[in-house]
Amino acid sequence: MQHADASAAASGPVTAATHPDYTSEELLAAVLTILDDNKAEDVVQIDLRGKTSVCDYMVIASGRSSRQVAALAEKLSEELKRDFGILSKMEGKETGDWVLIDTGDVVVHLFRPEVREFYQLEKMWAPQAGQA
Repeated sequence: MQHADASAAASGPVTAATHPDYTSEELLAAVLTILDDNKAEDVVQIDLRGKTSVCDYMVIASGRSSRQVAALAEKLSEELKRDFGILSKMEGKETGDWVLIDTGDVVVHLFRPEVREFYQLEKMWAPQAGQA
């Protein structure tokens, strides 16, 4: 099974559409569990199905420090690789201010609180109040 996962990852991102063993909802649940187990703070999930073709869900969370943000990113990447065979793409781990983890169907943004407040991604992507 690992050989098939490695060849699939080499040909492009592994998503629920290309990997029939799990759904984007199951991947989202795993991401949320991993973040919770590792003490991520202020976790927000945003359903992007039908709004963009980039991903189905966006998850935004905070760590208390650059070190915790980088550790959360590493732990998330390791556990998704172990449990789902996903080789996540990651940007920003070196500084730990804002780390983006692209798992295919779920994109995760991990921030230090000050950086999160500055960029306010939730306001950009979350549904506007009063819209159906």
